[in-house]
Amino acid sequence: MSDASTEAAMGSHRSGGATLFALSARQVTKRFPGVLANDRVDFDLLPGEVHTLLGENGAGKSTLASVLCGLYKPDEGAVLRNGTQVRLTSPRHGLQNGIAMVHQHFRLVDRFTVAENVVLGHRKLPFRLRVNDLEDQVAQVAERFGLPLDPRAVVGELSAGQRQRVEIVKALYHGAEILLLDEPTALLAPPEVEKLFETVRAMTQAGKSVVFVSHKLGEVVDISDRVTVMRDGRVTGSVARGQADTRKLAELMVGRDIDLSPRRSRGEAKETLLSLSNVGLTKDGVDRIAQVSFNVRAGEIVGVAGVSGNGQRELAEIVAGLIAPTSGEVSINGERVNGVGTRNVRKAGLAYVPEDRLGTGLAPSLSIVDNLVLTRDRGFLVDRKSAHVEAEAFIKQLEIKTPNALTATRKLSGGNSQKVLLAREIFAAGNNSRVLVVCSPTRGLDVGAVEAVHKLLDEARSAGKAILLISEDLDEVLTLADKILVLYRGSVVHEAVGDKVDVEAVGLAMAGLS
Repeated sequence: MSDASTEAAMGSHRSGGATLFALSARQVTKRFPGVLANDRVDFDLLPGEVHTLLGENGAGKSTLASVLCGLYKPDEGAVLRNGTQVRLTSPRHGLQNGIAMVHQHFRLVDRFTVAENVVLGHRKLPFRLRVNDLEDQVAQVAERFGLPLDPRAVVGELSAGQRQRVEIVKALYHGAEILLLDEPTALLAPPEVEKLFETVRAMTQAGKSVVFVSHKLGEVVDISDRVTVMRDGRVTGSVARGQADTRKLAELMVGRDIDLSPRRSRGEAKETLLSLSNVGLTKDGVDRIAQVSFNVRAGEIVGVAGVSGNGQRELAEIVAGLIAPTSGEVSINGERVNGVGTRNVRKAGLAYVPEDRLGTGLAPSLSIVDNLVLTRDRGFLVDRKSAHVEAEAFIKQLEIKTPNALTATRKLSGGNSQKVLLAREIFAAGNNSRVLVVCSPTRGLDVGAVEAVHKLLDEARSAGKAILLISEDLDEVLTLADKILVLYRGSVVHEAVGDKVDVEAVGLAMAGLS
């Protein structure tokens, strides 16, 4: 929306010279023990508008959304609905005022049907339920907003995109006029994202208003009429569509210029360091990995894209030696490593960054120093003095925000703990690994931390490492990978060269439509 159209939209909702907003926050402050999450925040939402809340992790955007829907009560300030102050005491109370929040992690009953989930908790259900009538009502709501759903389908058998549609239909069925969507594209393939955007546009055309909470800058620019940027619990700026591109929005988020441009290999890839040949994994009678073959060469990043649950975790664990394949062969530096265990796989030259950085990658209660030496092949004694000096050097080089090198990693932010993990697996002394497997390295990180992690991986590639990048974030794969593989139901269904990729073809392959 341009400046002129934004003004026109505001003018069409003026009452007595004042703009009549569908939902507003006025000087909202929300505190948690030791944290000022929202600091005198002002926010306005117009009828029929998509207004995005954008910010780093911990910026306060999800807290504000939770205040607006009644999940949290503000310590100070007010929430206004159509210009009148409301004191929301719960999400149910918020829904009674036409406000509903669709959370990133869906709140559905897997064994219930779509219709049963949608009507669950509705206050005006008849004593005797006519199932056919309820299913027809749910189908009508879904059809009106372009949300294809079978009311009789069991929710546990649906994809992530279909489950999200159920959540949206449920909110609309219960009378929501304002929807707050929290990281709504996190689990969706590109075709599902486009379908979601069509739904959002259909809702706003019908007079509904949408608050879109996201960290994906490209999507924000595509879907938003206005964007409000938050940092450290405060609003740093609000811009209309067309006023700012992704670079400007990123700068508003972190207070400095951010480089998120694609990074590719600057030299010829050399010898093959990681090889998978017809690798398969069968578990509980189901093929989790099916005849997967590919190579990763020195100085190359091969990216594996796919929607969650299509075998990415199993593939990473096979290469890392955590589980043995039931067929095929995995080789590192020419050495067969099937079923030899994680320690021997590391000896063969592999470093591993799992997606669960604190549960599997790091020991949360140990210090930065101890985590950096955790995977080294060492004797009974550890040279803690040299390890401490090394840790201090990494803290300075990677700009890890911590009081000191003896701080427990559980006290670090997600981005800083990820830097510790990457430092250990890529650069730490005693780590001569030439093959690096990295899983979802920037999940949950803000744009500044994403930039830092991408830079580390690019430097590792330039140093001659062979990197297998497994990520559900397609933008990340497109930014870093020299070659892209799409994994669907355990099989590689599409391959592309990084700088010649057909994004639409990749998206269709991720959704199983290729």
